[in-house]
Amino acid sequence: MSVGAAGGRPLPAVFQHGFRPFFLGGALWAAGALALWMAALHGTGAPASALPPLVWHGHAMVYGFGLAIVAGFLLTAVPNWTATGPLRGAPLAGLAGLWLLGRAVMTLGGGLPVAVVAATDMAFGLVLLGWVARVIVGTGNWRNLPVLAALGVLVAGNAVVHVQTLGMAPLAGAGNRLGIAAIALLATLIGGRIVPAFTRNWLRQTGRGGPYPAEPDDLDRLGLVTAAAALAAWVGLGAHPLTAVLAGCAAVLTAVRLARWRGWRAHTEPLLWVLHLGYAWLPVGFGLIALHAAGAVPATAALHALTAGLMGTLMLAMMTRVPRGHTGRPLRADAVTAALYGLVIASGLLRVVAGMSPALAPGLMGLSAAAWIAAFGGYALSHAPMLLTARAE
Repeated sequence: MSVGAAGGRPLPAVFQHGFRPFFLGGALWAAGALALWMAALHGTGAPASALPPLVWHGHAMVYGFGLAIVAGFLLTAVPNWTATGPLRGAPLAGLAGLWLLGRAVMTLGGGLPVAVVAATDMAFGLVLLGWVARVIVGTGNWRNLPVLAALGVLVAGNAVVHVQTLGMAPLAGAGNRLGIAAIALLATLIGGRIVPAFTRNWLRQTGRGGPYPAEPDDLDRLGLVTAAAALAAWVGLGAHPLTAVLAGCAAVLTAVRLARWRGWRAHTEPLLWVLHLGYAWLPVGFGLIALHAAGAVPATAALHALTAGLMGTLMLAMMTRVPRGHTGRPLRADAVTAALYGLVIASGLLRVVAGMSPALAPGLMGLSAAAWIAAFGGYALSHAPMLLTARAE
């Protein structure tokens, strides 16, 4: 228990800040949902879902895991951006309950009316979007309207999945792909701010001096616009020549942006180098999208570069950094945390290679899944004390 809530009642530590329930719940879900998927692939179990198994797997990773971590980050960052109070206590507990209820109906609700399942699952994202919109628009924080727009696309992607399930439109896998694109866009927007800023601050604080990461300029803005266009083409056009051109340009510009942030200068601090390696999945993902559009690699390679690679690595990076910064702990990664980074990076690499090596795919997928489950299960075990106890003083 910790700081009092309204009326002097004690406030559980887990509901003091948005990152606490969603980072812990998201990690447990990331490990558990993938374990269930692997069991389904091997014929030893399957989710009792209204969704086809492959669609369920994508939805579980994007809208179960991914949206939970986005929520934890935004519920923490938006109050800082806008100088407003955080969502905490009973409202935060209620929002976490909506997320948990969504996971339950999506996994066990195969016998329920699909409209009920859709409404229950979508409630969490809609409430989160409403809260973020109210705070950002209400405070005139126009700089972060692109973040709000990307969150809106993410929530809309979930709606597309359910519209498909209801049989209202033949949208194939567009809903999950739209969600992946929205998360990649959020990584481009927010990662483009925090990765160079955190690196610059660390170099100054540790007395290492310049040269520092480049300040934002027209090249960064061009990179953002090109990335957004490439993601839109990937979702809307699929394997099309325009997709190949835009994604190829986005790969080059994103790689140049990353190089200008001088990540090699932070190679001794895992909390920083993992951010740079996580962001590096963006140019890899765009490059693979371009190659797929040109007929050179399977679609699954690009898709898993943006999910197992980008989502997994960058999200774990923030899940380990944010709690340290907001619970009064030193911004340093211990050996266990560094090992978690190695596991999630290995998981992404193995899954991408599996997509390009059909003969080796079963074994590589198993190794990738084991590394993923170990990374996020290990996170839940090692970081639960930070997330469930009061701020260290």
